[in-house]
Amino acid sequence: MKNVRIYTDGACLGNPGPGGWAALLVYVDSQEQRREKTLAGYELRTTNNRMELLAAIRGLNGLREPCAVTLYSDSTYVIGMGMGMGHSRAVRNLDLVAALRQAVQRHTRVTFQHIPGHSGHAENERVDTLARSQAAQVKDALQSA
Repeated sequence: MKNVRIYTDGACLGNPGPGGWAALLVYVDSQEQRREKTLAGYELRTTNNRMELLAAIRGLNGLREPCAVTLYSDSTYVIGMGMGMGHSRAVRNLDLVAALRQAVQRHTRVTFQHIPGHSGHAENERVDTLARSQAAQVKDALQSA
């Protein structure tokens, strides 16, 4: 069974507004070779919480086989939803909370870990930059259209 780390982040320019999400999947193989896969995307009009959730969903669904996963996020919202807590906070995003829980069930084990945002953690900074870049690209495209 593969042990995979997933780092996720979402960003939104306005809330709601153009948003971006990013996930970094990291696997160290049996020869100690680090393998990475980066996923990213955007939505035209969304919220930050939706982008945070979507990053986690796409990261988990980006794995081709069931794995033992540690998912890192700077969003306490995602951590709570992924661990099955915070039902009262999920009212606006029931579709994505259900999709997150379904994505979690595909894997052998998923552990959620909180990383303080903007604390200098290299992988968290990478996905933050990528998510913000996705949101900015959408905003620019909307403004020039």
